[in-house]
Formats: sequence, C-alpha cells, structure tokens
Amino acid sequence: MTRHIRHAAAFCALLLIALLVNATRVQVVESESLDDNPANRRGAIVRFDQPRGDIMVDGRAVTGSKDTGEQLRYERTYKNGPLYAPVTGFASQVYGTTFLENAEDDILSGTDPMLAPLPLWNDITRAQNPGGKVETTIKAAVQQAAYTGLGGKKGAVAAVEPSTGKILALVSTPSYDPERLSGTGQSVADAWSELNDSSTKPMLNRAIRQTYPPGSTFKVVTAAAALDKGVVTDIDAATKSPNPYTLPGTTTQLTNEVDGCTNATLRYAFEWSCNTVFAKLGVDTGLGSMVGTAKNFGFNDDGLRIPSSVSPSNFDTSMDDAQLALSSIGQYDTRTTPLQMAMVSAAVANGGSVKSPYLVDRTTTDDGDVVDTTGSKSLHQAMNPGTAVQLREMMTDVVEEGTGTNAAIPGVTVGGKTGTAQHGIDNSGTPYAWFISWAQADGDPEPSVAVAVVVEDASADRGDISGGGSAAPIAKSVMEAAISAG
Repeated sequence: MTRHIRHAAAFCALLLIALLVNATRVQVVESESLDDNPANRRGAIVRFDQPRGDIMVDGRAVTGSKDTGEQLRYERTYKNGPLYAPVTGFASQVYGTTFLENAEDDILSGTDPMLAPLPLWNDITRAQNPGGKVETTIKAAVQQAAYTGLGGKKGAVAAVEPSTGKILALVSTPSYDPERLSGTGQSVADAWSELNDSSTKPMLNRAIRQTYPPGSTFKVVTAAAALDKGVVTDIDAATKSPNPYTLPGTTTQLTNEVDGCTNATLRYAFEWSCNTVFAKLGVDTGLGSMVGTAKNFGFNDDGLRIPSSVSPSNFDTSMDDAQLALSSIGQYDTRTTPLQMAMVSAAVANGGSVKSPYLVDRTTTDDGDVVDTTGSKSLHQAMNPGTAVQLREMMTDVVEEGTGTNAAIPGVTVGGKTGTAQHGIDNSGTPYAWFISWAQADGDPEPSVAVAVVVEDASADRGDISGGGSAAPIAKSVMEAAISAG
C-alpha cells in the first residue's frame, strides 16, 4: 500500500512540475507572441479601458474621449476635427493611429514609463497610468486663418517661427473629421472606404506628405547659392543673361512672362521672376554648389521628424546642364513639401540659419507635470548671414513693388516670393500657385513668422503673377494672425 502511495505522490509531483513548466512556457517564453496574436483582444480591451490623453492647442484640448460602455470602452473625439486633422491625425480602434496620435501614442495612451510616479512602479503594481497630454506649438488663430484662406481648395499652408522652428500652423485641404474613424461599427468602415476612395484625397497631409514642383519660389535657393559662391557680387549689376535662353546642349529656348529680363540685375530678376536669368545662374553656379545649398536648406533629407515623419524634398544630385537650368527655377525633378518651403523662407528671415521645425512644445502627465520638452535646434547654416540680408532686401522688394504686392501689410515689413509651378504632360495641368514669405512687425527685433502656401487648383494663367494672386492673400492673412497672436 505504501509503495502505491509513493508512486501516486511521485506522479502528482510530476504533474505539478509539468504544470509549472507549462505555465512558465506560456507566461515567459510565449508571452510576447501571445500578446501580439491578432486573436488576443486583451491588449485592445486594456488600451481602450480608460480615456486617452489630450492634444492641446493654446492650452485647450482639441481632442477628447467618449465612454461608450462597450468592450472597447472609450472612443476618440475631436473638436474642430477638419481644422486640426493634419496636426492630430486620427486614433481609430480599427485602423490605428496617424500623425501626433501615432508619434505621441505612448504618452496619450498612458503606456510611456515616464508617466509612472516611480521607476518600475507599473511593473510591480501592474497599474495603468492615465493618458498624458501633448501640448502643441500651433496657434489657434494662425491655424484658422490658414484654413479659412484656403477655403476648401486643394492646397496646404505651413507657418513657422523663424528663430525657433516652432510650427504655428499646419493646414491641408480638403480635410476630413477624424472622429468619423472612431469606433467599431459599420459607419466607421463606410467612412474609411469613402475617405480613401475620394478623388480629393482628404486624408493626405499635403503640408508634410505631398511634394510639389516649387516653381519660382525655388529661386530663393538659387540666388543664395549664386551669392555665396560669388557668381553674383552685386545684386544691382547687370547679368549676362540672354532672352530667350537656350538650354545648354539643346535647341530648347526658355522665355519669360515679363519684359526687361535681358541682362537684368539680380534684384530685378528676383522681383519680377525672370526665368532666363535664374536658369543661367544655376548653370553658372554649378551642380555641386546648387546641390550643397539645397541640402543646407533641408532638401534631400529623409530623416526629418516633427515628430511625425516628413516626406523628403528633392533636388537631383546628378544632372546635365539643361536639367540643372530647369531645376534652378523649380522645375524638372525638383519637388518640395510646403513645410520645406516655409523653412526656406524662415532661413532668410533668420540670418541664414535653418531651425529644425517641431510641432510638440512639451508633453505632461494628466495633472500637468512635465514629462519632456522640445527645445530649438539648428539644422544647418543655409547661407552666409550677408547673403541672407541681401535676400531679405530682395524679398521685401517683391512685396513692395513686384509680383507679391497682395501680401503687403500696413506697418509690417513683409518679404515674399511668388511662384507658378507647371506640371502634367507637356505642362498641360493647371499650374500650382505658390507664395512664400516672412513678416516682421514694426518695433520687433526680428521676423516672427515665415509662411509657405500652395494652391493646387488655383484659377490662374501661367504667369508668375498667379502665385501673387491666388496664394499671396492667404499668406497675408496667416501673417496678420501670427503677428496679432504675438
């Protein structure tokens, strides 16, 4: 009898060991794969079991959370959703997250270890932190001015503070309401299909994820390269620039939309946007210098984060002289985001220094304790300070008496550059209207805002003046709002 008891006891011990081994295998060895298994809903249930932290603009929340009482309990809500969609993105229980909702997800969802009261506190207690807050650099009045100015047309606006890189406005239209993607019902699936199938691409963030030919606004970069290299030493001296200009190695002739471009001074050519002068200037400056200057402004950078990723702007590094001539006036394969062109304008306003643009001022716990802050950081010195002074002078001329007079603001020094970017097969598409600018209020020590505006469906002719007619008034309202907001 004793022998049978011993055997039974040994068998029970083996079963216990087997249970412990299996529990260890499940909880330690396979825990990660089980957590990541799509069939495991526990993570989603926990994730949506508390309100999500808020994204803030001017100290006010532009997001919220709604208790549905369902298994995935809290759904994301948005205030003025279409206005702020390019900033917030969406947080969907079905389709995931985008933009700030994605880049700052750890803070907003409460999973960031920095939100815990003590190191390793959550690992010990298995507690879940309340979602933290993300305070943006956006100014509500500037954002609204940009959104209203575009009026639903296809286009985008980016506005930055030149001395710091703070993004004051980031608008893309047509837009959409991110709240339509909150929840799990059929209406969410229908909204997803509708938004993705729309020909207007409302979920495309044109300010940071769409690149366009910049047209004549790129002449700021070309002028900076030529002045820095010494190809032009006097902006009021005549250049050796024929009209028309035959592209090197071809029989193709480049012309202008305005008179007076033959051997024009750099000041006149910039003010009235002479294509022939700047195409030749790019060739004379040379591919190496043009590529280097474009890079210093931020082109060809595939690592820019704001903290969402920004599509890289392109200036080809290998071209013949004919291609270089066209690239130097913002055509051929030169493409850029509106944010990049705001950085170009900001560099001129900031003495040649390009500040890294950023959208998050700081993150905090739900009760306001600071978790992290974003400081100003220099990316590159795009040009010599003396060159920046000359460019500021020429951009001011554009607004005071050239193609950009529609951006003038009484009592404010405004510099700008118009652009009309042709595109499509044989340039058959309606030209994109561009305007980049900066503004300095009377009495201020430095410009307080730099802006880039692109309008895709502007009703404009092919003249450079279309940028001044369609995009400049939008830039003006954005600059006025920024100056008023302080």
